[in-house]
Amino acid sequence: MNYKTQMEAAKKGIITKEMEQVAQKEGMDIEKLRTLMAAGRIVIPANKLHTSLDPEGIGEGLKTKINVNLGVSGDCANYEKEFEKVKLSIKFGAEAIMDLSNYGKTNTFRKQLIDISPAMIGTVPMYDAIGYLEKELMDISAKDFLKVVEAHAKQGVDFMTIHAGINKRAVEIFKSTKRLTNIVSRGGSLLFAWMEMTGNENPFYEYYDEVLDILQEYDVTISLGDALRPGSTNDSTDAGQISELIELGQLTKRAWEKNVQVLVEGPGHMAINEIAANMTFQKRLCYGAPFYVLGPLVTDIAPGYDHITSAIGGAIAAANGADFLCYVTPAEHLRLPDLSDVKEGIIASKIAAHAADIAKGIPGARDIDNKMSDARRRIDWEEMFSYAIDPEKARAYFESAPPADKHSCSMCGKMCAMRTTNKILNGEKVEIL
Repeated sequence: MNYKTQMEAAKKGIITKEMEQVAQKEGMDIEKLRTLMAAGRIVIPANKLHTSLDPEGIGEGLKTKINVNLGVSGDCANYEKEFEKVKLSIKFGAEAIMDLSNYGKTNTFRKQLIDISPAMIGTVPMYDAIGYLEKELMDISAKDFLKVVEAHAKQGVDFMTIHAGINKRAVEIFKSTKRLTNIVSRGGSLLFAWMEMTGNENPFYEYYDEVLDILQEYDVTISLGDALRPGSTNDSTDAGQISELIELGQLTKRAWEKNVQVLVEGPGHMAINEIAANMTFQKRLCYGAPFYVLGPLVTDIAPGYDHITSAIGGAIAAANGADFLCYVTPAEHLRLPDLSDVKEGIIASKIAAHAADIAKGIPGARDIDNKMSDARRRIDWEEMFSYAIDPEKARAYFESAPPADKHSCSMCGKMCAMRTTNKILNGEKVEIL
């Protein structure tokens, strides 16, 4: 193998087995895929040590992918429940799982996750630093943080969120903006606190080249974290957010110079009318690198329903160029999500991604919708269930109030528009009573 990363292979004109698999899944010409990968506009996060991986591509011209966040915390440290969430995520076709564990035996959990998961695995090393190093935040040295990055890479993690853009320049601009919700990124807030307490530069920025060397060795995709993402619609598209995005653009180019694949992370909370412009900003400032967005959540007043506020924003974002959606569950802002929350979050995110793919004209995206519509015209319930994103829920709803006539549902009964039109077109009489 005369390449270290998928990007290096693409630049050298080499077609990897991962490229072949992605091109086949997406129906994209493999030479086009390779060219876009060489330019950094498509990534295939695929750590060399993740042997159970079923590779996926993220980026220009490809289907919108979704990520599921899970992992244990100090208040909810039940690994069995987290593995139930993993199985659910795989069942419903989530292409990525981020392990955000920050408590207990994170290494053991992560290894087991990587061993069994066909989905790509992401982490945020900053979350794991205190537990892994067994040091208080202020006592961690700059180089200590790099040890955690290397430990995750050696386990087989495919992509890592690294908050390298919140450097001293970005911090000064953040302080001057007087935000309503300040910093809402967990990793970003920890780095900000470390920088303020020690007086040092962000270690991931100061030693960025060394971080890239680690990621290159294992072909880990860097997901440039947006530490200054807006945590309220009031703070969206402010100077802090945009100043960090400018830094992320420069960090993108530096990663590409070392053949490290790049994702760029985005907002956050954002009013609907700002989303399309933000997608354009990102693609322009970050040279077309794939964009990974959390939401955006389009209003701040829906705790318990933030999978919906996120799906609205995610659909608009992806239709306007975002490539990768991080799911949000009904438990967002309230607690660690349970199994039901995870399912609701996945389904909402899958709907948003698919709706955006139709809007973007992704080849074949509309095919299953047309099949569903044809089955509805023919009132073939079994076929309709087979095309549903959640077949079990669709069937349960239908069977909970069954119609007297199987060629309708309990909403319209014999007044069903499909039934009426089908009978007339077939030369039959319509009889209601």
